[in-house]
Amino acid sequence: MGRAGTGTGGEAVAAVVAGPLLLLLLARPPPASARDSGKSGSPSLTEVQGAGWTREKVLPFQEVGLVSEHFSQAPQRLSFYSWYGSARLFRFRVPPDTVLLRWLLQVSREGGTACTDAEITVHFRSGAPPVINPLGTSFPDDTSVQPSFQVRVPLSAAPLSNASVNVSHPAPGDWFVAAHLPPSSQKIELKGLAPTCAYVFQPDLLVTRVVEISVMEPDVPLPHTLLSHPSYLKVFVPDYTRELLLELRDCVSSGSLGCPVRLTVGPVTLPSNFQKVLNCTSAPWPCRLLLPSPPWDRWLQVTAESLVGPLGTVTFSAVAALTACRPQSVTIQPLLQSSQNQSFNASTGLPSLSPDHQYLGRSGSVDRSPFCLTNYPVMREDMDVVSVHFQLLDRVSVRVCPNTPSMMRLRLNTGMDSGGSLTISLRANKTEMRNETVIVACVNAASPFLGFNSSLNCTTAFFQGYPLSLSAWSLRANLIIPYPETDNWYLSLQLMCPENAEECEQAVVHVETTLYLVPCLNDCGPYGQCLLLRRHSYLYAGCSCKAGWRGWSCTDNSTAQTVAQQRAAALLLTLSNLMFLAPITVSVQRFFLVEASVYAYTMFFSTFYHACDQPGEAVLCILNYDTLQYCDFLGSGAAIWVTILCMARLKAVLKYVLFLLGTLVIAMSLQLDRRGIWNMLGPCLFAFVIMASMWTYRCGHRRQCYPTSWQRWAFYLLPGISMASVGVAIYTSMMTSDNYYYTHSIWHVLLAGSAALLLPPPDEHAEPWACSQKFPCHYQICKNDREELYTVT
Repeated sequence: MGRAGTGTGGEAVAAVVAGPLLLLLLARPPPASARDSGKSGSPSLTEVQGAGWTREKVLPFQEVGLVSEHFSQAPQRLSFYSWYGSARLFRFRVPPDTVLLRWLLQVSREGGTACTDAEITVHFRSGAPPVINPLGTSFPDDTSVQPSFQVRVPLSAAPLSNASVNVSHPAPGDWFVAAHLPPSSQKIELKGLAPTCAYVFQPDLLVTRVVEISVMEPDVPLPHTLLSHPSYLKVFVPDYTRELLLELRDCVSSGSLGCPVRLTVGPVTLPSNFQKVLNCTSAPWPCRLLLPSPPWDRWLQVTAESLVGPLGTVTFSAVAALTACRPQSVTIQPLLQSSQNQSFNASTGLPSLSPDHQYLGRSGSVDRSPFCLTNYPVMREDMDVVSVHFQLLDRVSVRVCPNTPSMMRLRLNTGMDSGGSLTISLRANKTEMRNETVIVACVNAASPFLGFNSSLNCTTAFFQGYPLSLSAWSLRANLIIPYPETDNWYLSLQLMCPENAEECEQAVVHVETTLYLVPCLNDCGPYGQCLLLRRHSYLYAGCSCKAGWRGWSCTDNSTAQTVAQQRAAALLLTLSNLMFLAPITVSVQRFFLVEASVYAYTMFFSTFYHACDQPGEAVLCILNYDTLQYCDFLGSGAAIWVTILCMARLKAVLKYVLFLLGTLVIAMSLQLDRRGIWNMLGPCLFAFVIMASMWTYRCGHRRQCYPTSWQRWAFYLLPGISMASVGVAIYTSMMTSDNYYYTHSIWHVLLAGSAALLLPPPDEHAEPWACSQKFPCHYQICKNDREELYTVT
């Protein structure tokens, strides 16, 4: 009389090098309509839906610098969406220098006429699992969420549907695909009762990767000749790079005037994209693109395309100029020296470096330019699975000044950190905050935001950051980022005086930071359960809500039950089991002691199982949940089994043998599949066949209807059969998540009431097990008239 959960499947990934035909299919530039959309480029996305693949125009086979690879994953059966665990997640690893991705999405149906028209929703995201919200629920306060990029694949009469999605210039690393069916209905389905339809989803990934790529050295012109097909360049951006300037010089075209070149800089990331597209045809000469705060410690891809046609050529020199940032940082070297001299004071920690600390560049010369930031070292402490604590290395607060930003680096680049929630909490010192001062903070991935003096939008070269602010009226600021991208994250802070900048010259404020990566925010609260989901070796977390609560962290109470409703539901489901006192009493009065013990067992475990199954506050568990659920299911099946066999009026030995064997079979079937309806229905139908056979035999032997009394039919059998039929109808077809507390309580009452009415009457001829002598001193023949058996005692 309960419910059970779901599970997830696995995957298999293989990579092969495709042949020339596959290369012809993939080696093509993005459509012109997508490339000419503006300065901030958008991903080139092409959706193809239908029963098969469509033919697409490809370039001639002259781009010998491109190779193709194929990644495939095992199909998974889709589920109707009820929480994040309902979505099936796929993880792909995109290699570096990839210029085109093509996902081949295939959905098949297995179920014949049971399948209906449906629509599959597929979400895509780079760096972390997509944050989806098909139910339209609210997120917790201070949570920043970007809408996921998604496509829909309709399923109509065809058993197989296909779709494709193209992404040009994708970001290397992890890409995630999540697929699910529409939101699930509230009806509680019984497994095996009706034919079901299985929707199976399988994504394949085709990758086009460039192997001939030119490397741009900083401040060194790179001569290049551009033909009809694109050319690929890349430049390495080291740590502490403040700006990157890309410039085209000495541009000469054979087919037109000016510089007919289009530059596409940076990768495409979904759902958001900040890829830059620079058209040098109408740009002032020389053609330049300035990128503030480019991503640190990685290669940046640049694609150059000619705009003069297939026969023209363009020659130019590409120059990449890097502006370095000189950080003021606290290192561990003073700590090592102090430890060797045994003069380090553990209570004070590391001393801060003074502003005249000299930073040595890679060339060994002293960089005497002003500091662009103050770097505070952060220690990463792994607490558990998808659980990390970040804390400052030698202090509890960050010193925030008006001249230079204060920066902290949060390393979330292990590949296993994107399945949780990043929580950032800032608290300013109240005594140091003035009315006119404001602390502005930005949280960014890949590189920090450093342009507080010129802008406060927290936008770097290819990432839109998350802004935070502290003031004298708001000393706290919180930020929650579900599923942060796999990368280095940066928290940068600076003191600002919007009204009077002179007031901030000597001001200093200490800000306490609390930085955590947690699987679930607040452990999903009192009305949710934080569950770790696995996709092979990749782990991610999700909240399973109850008591009508919904949302990412079970904080949406739009459909939640009140405490009074929860207690009323608990009382209904538990006290309704007291109806089993009726069949227990009848059984004892009629000397059916085995049947009475089965009814008592069912009443006890059904009561405490439903007391433990309740969400929220009205919960009481005397044993672990799984044990109580198993005993409840076993008691329900055994109660029906013994009732039907008792109505058959078998001989005692045969009846008790069937009691035991049937209970053992029910216990075994429940262990195999607890939710299978036929595990309980099969033995019960077998018992009904035995009862019908015995009644038919008696009708033929006595040449009259059995049972013979019309009062027995009118006042016991027909009402009992009616109650049992209504109970089965409610249990199999009328229960939903909303009315479960009422319908399941009615099921308890009808099941117990029908058992009390259907139990046969006792034999009127003699007392059961009566002996002619109560304390015999020798063997006696004892007669049991009711069973017509003779035994030696």
